[in-house]
Amino acid sequence: MGFKCGIVGLPNVGKSTLFNALTETQAAQAANYPFCTIEPNEGVVAVPDARLDKIAAIAESKKVVATQLAFVDIAGLVRGASKGEGLGNQFLANIREVDAIIHVLRCFEDDDIQHVDNRVDPVSDAETVETELMLADLESLEKRVPNYEKRATGGDKEARIAASVLGQALGLLREGKPARLTEPKDDEEARILAQAQLLTTKPVLYVCNVDESSASDGNPFSTKVFEKAKAEGANAVVVSAAIEAELVGMEMADRLEYLKELGLEETGLARVIRAGYELLHLLTFFTAGPNEARAWTVEAGSKAPQAAGEIHTDFERGFIRAETIAYDDYIELNGEAGAKEAGKLRQEGKDYVVQDGDVMLFKFNV
Repeated sequence: MGFKCGIVGLPNVGKSTLFNALTETQAAQAANYPFCTIEPNEGVVAVPDARLDKIAAIAESKKVVATQLAFVDIAGLVRGASKGEGLGNQFLANIREVDAIIHVLRCFEDDDIQHVDNRVDPVSDAETVETELMLADLESLEKRVPNYEKRATGGDKEARIAASVLGQALGLLREGKPARLTEPKDDEEARILAQAQLLTTKPVLYVCNVDESSASDGNPFSTKVFEKAKAEGANAVVVSAAIEAELVGMEMADRLEYLKELGLEETGLARVIRAGYELLHLLTFFTAGPNEARAWTVEAGSKAPQAAGEIHTDFERGFIRAETIAYDDYIELNGEAGAKEAGKLRQEGKDYVVQDGDVMLFKFNV
């Protein structure tokens, strides 16, 4: 699994419509009233990557397997969610289980679709949701940090580290800032901060849900969201959930023609995935042979044994080396044989840092 993104936002901003379109299902009920999504719906989709098809064609692979991405459609948050309003406790718990937050913001006007605050202001909507997440984190840390501080005075080393890094997070939250701005001073503090599962340490991708006419270049609403994202070091993309919904069920040729008519080069799914990969610092490597060509996802900075472990734990445990070909070399030299002949097939050891697009064959002994 590449990663799991929770789709959040206020009621009636297009979360479930986007979820249905992205997963090409109707698993989530899209309705024009709050809380139509009570239990989180999860959908798993293949990550589109043109490189995989090119690799498979050269390797003459019988089977092609893309890496996957999970979306979780989480019910709409409202003011007071941190105190349990609108089933808030359940929704916040669902958010805690995801790797990243896709925050859908309404960037369109439509008198037929009710807004919970009877106005369209995506920046204010974003602040409403983030405030509830910060309040939930604040309540959690105000209970935990004093306990860590007390234990630290008794000589508990781990409690001292926790008191330091979580105390920093608590200070930020009290200033109205998200805990993701916390700066751990070492790996141990980073580990403890991650284990705390704070809602506002989750990386955020803002999805500006615009009308069809704004899908190509955005609109004044989405411009404000991009300005907000830039100011806080977050990412943002423009998507029209209505267009994505229309694409569901279309043949590929019809999709491409429809997107071209709208001035779009790719689907919203592709934009969300690319932004999500960047957000979580992920990359893709490939394995290829006559039986199967497959894409795999690892975190940027992963070494060869970790990549091998994505395929099977035995590969990592008994790792010997990785025969590696850069994607461009694999394509230019028409596969493994050509790359080997040209001296582009490299024997990489345990310290090799995997690069995006690497085509790899792992040697191991267990």
